[in-house]
Amino acid sequence: MEHLTVQANGAALHVARMGAGRPLLLLHGWPEFWLTWEPVMTRLADRFTLYAPDLRGFGDSDKPEGLFGPDQQAADMLALMDALGLAQAGIVGHDVGGALMQPLARLAQERIAGLFFFDFVYPGIGPRMAEPDRLNNIWYQSFHQMEMAPALVGASRESCRLYIGHFLKAWSHRKHVFDDQLEAFTDNFLKAGNLAGGFAHYRAAHAGRLRMMKGEAPALPPIGVPTCVRWAEHDPLFPYQWTDRLGETFTNLDLAMFGDVGHFPHREDPDRAASDIAAFFTRIGWLSEKWVGPPDATKN
Repeated sequence: MEHLTVQANGAALHVARMGAGRPLLLLHGWPEFWLTWEPVMTRLADRFTLYAPDLRGFGDSDKPEGLFGPDQQAADMLALMDALGLAQAGIVGHDVGGALMQPLARLAQERIAGLFFFDFVYPGIGPRMAEPDRLNNIWYQSFHQMEMAPALVGASRESCRLYIGHFLKAWSHRKHVFDDQLEAFTDNFLKAGNLAGGFAHYRAAHAGRLRMMKGEAPALPPIGVPTCVRWAEHDPLFPYQWTDRLGETFTNLDLAMFGDVGHFPHREDPDRAASDIAAFFTRIGWLSEKWVGPPDATKN
């Protein structure tokens, strides 16, 4: 595993890289950072070059000033691809990563070989996210927008561990999957600016989510890039039933349930996650033993 610091879009972005072959960019969610992808990366490194950045605001990447949501993150990732010398890449994402993949695909379709999603927000969820029986699942999205939130969560190591650990366990179906990494995740979110940096996504995305919940999301052009979605069977945050309108956003869609996991399929069953990712990109022709790769201009 190599760790790079890459200047892109006016920010220093930390990127973990390993493997050899066609490039895949792995985009994490909240409350995560690059380390969430390590089990999948080790399983795919013999076939792909894996790039797992810390999104701006997370991990060891620079922290944003002001609002910083999916549109801004998409611009970051396009600039990161430029800085890494990647004319085209396969994109894999989850949660927040899945949110930014949609504007990225609309911004630069020709740069994307294919899109692979685990559970994420898309416009077709609509008012269902705000239905009364769902309110206990989304309270954190309002809390994260409060000025006091980073100070409260980060008041002590114990408070940070309890808060981050709550979501890692409550949203998982396999409840102990993050136990061996909880201290590393706590260390990450205790770094200066990381709680506020992650919360910045929710402030920036708030207006758009309100429009979606009201059924007033703007009509956006559908995405024609080859797309694979593997949606968890037991996600308490995003039920599988919410996949029913994915075809309105993605016109070239391969959708299937990912059984026996919760919100974090890539951590709860990395063997199957890696297998499904490899199968999709092989199917669309993005696995090639002849791939040489771009020149390396990313060393610190």
